[in-house]
Amino acid sequence: MGHQIPFGLLSIGGPLLDEGHEVKLLDAERHHLKADEIAAQVSSYRPDIVMTGHSGSTPAHPAAMVALEAARRACPDALTVYGGVYPTYHARDILTRHAYVDLIVRGEGESVILDLVRAVENSKPLNGVNGITFRQGEGDIRENAPAPTISDLNLWRVGWELIENWDLYQCFGLGRAAIVQFSRGCPHRCSYCGQYQFWSKWRYRDPKAVAAEIAWLHRHHGINFVDLADENPTSSKRLWREFLQALADENVPVRLFATIRATDIVRDADLLGLMKKAGMICVLMGIETTDPETLLSIRKGSTVREDQKAVELLREHGILSMLGHIVGFEEERFSDYVRAVRQVSLYDPDLVNAMYVTPHRWSDWAEENGARKVIQTDPAKWDYRNQLLASRYLSSKAIFWLVKLMEFVVHARPRALWRVLFHPDRDLRAHLRWCFRFSFRVWRAEVAEFIRRPPDDRTTLTLAQWFGRADRVVPSPSVLQESEQTG
Repeated sequence: MGHQIPFGLLSIGGPLLDEGHEVKLLDAERHHLKADEIAAQVSSYRPDIVMTGHSGSTPAHPAAMVALEAARRACPDALTVYGGVYPTYHARDILTRHAYVDLIVRGEGESVILDLVRAVENSKPLNGVNGITFRQGEGDIRENAPAPTISDLNLWRVGWELIENWDLYQCFGLGRAAIVQFSRGCPHRCSYCGQYQFWSKWRYRDPKAVAAEIAWLHRHHGINFVDLADENPTSSKRLWREFLQALADENVPVRLFATIRATDIVRDADLLGLMKKAGMICVLMGIETTDPETLLSIRKGSTVREDQKAVELLREHGILSMLGHIVGFEEERFSDYVRAVRQVSLYDPDLVNAMYVTPHRWSDWAEENGARKVIQTDPAKWDYRNQLLASRYLSSKAIFWLVKLMEFVVHARPRALWRVLFHPDRDLRAHLRWCFRFSFRVWRAEVAEFIRRPPDDRTTLTLAQWFGRADRVVPSPSVLQESEQTG
């Protein structure tokens, strides 16, 4: 819903700046730079180290490879470093296939990157830097011990000063936008999600400090919209209340967007008035599916009734609800889609984001569904917006049109259209209209793309073959042990 700041790179940049290093941010995605343009920019900087990364989605990987290849061409002697969730679990694959990638940072990057830069600066061997995978000699890939999980998030700051033009980052029709992180990790163990494995355990920043940071961003940089980057910001009701109250006390006209579990919305019904006062404008709830049996099988930990109740509670308090509905967990039949449309309509959400199941190699779900057939072999399209897996009962064409029909029917309901046209809250009405315009452009573009290049149902490639069981990378024992402690 607009261009977002490269939050991960800013999080790495802050500690580097504080240690006295010269850091330059090149947001090639925002400026739509091609490989030659990236090379020219890197060449003008003449860096000693080029770092890139992303938040974990598979489709960002090809773009990251283009950037690093261009950087290697421009500065052959610069060390190229790649980090994030995706490279953490594909480190050996990446180093084997891409000679222009020198080193992978696994796990949280702030402390690792400082140790790495110190080693490079002092010409020390990389063997002593925990949390990295790198080449050591011809064809020899070394995986160092994992880096310790960051226990105190308050010790690290975001390098906001690296953004030279905040007008480039606008979202939700509200002007300048930022991403802020209150917490990391998630205590839940949904089988399709690998977040709990990567982050190890749920941790948080000082609630008042986060509220003060948001207020500072508004007062000094004109930020009007903040997307909370948390996987599960409401894991602690006490801390969530403290953050909301602190932000309400700051009294700044900043609007918030957050992803929150429906069960937590129901649990925190008494906090919704404070959530509204603090600036919450829209909540994305990943209901994932309306089928109770599938909810159990993917370990979602919620019920259909709780999902519906959460929508009702948000509406009562003047907060927009967006439901994330994923198709493809099971090999659905036509009747399953009909039931899903009816059920989602009964929820009566303000917005629906219909997506396709997008497996991550390190997730339990991918392991359990290794025999499913892959019909989309372009990793750039593994973005939740394209169908990846075949179904025994319906063709990819049928599934596509059923999903598009679901989006149209849910958004074209009389009650939904009435809210867009006549919502009594002027601000919410404006936000809904902006979202509908934006969503329709995406819907139309996806239809056009599908007509031009539909996936090929004639496939024998399985999900296990696509990922490659032989070089499957799993979390280290120490990380797994920390994950189990969060249960």
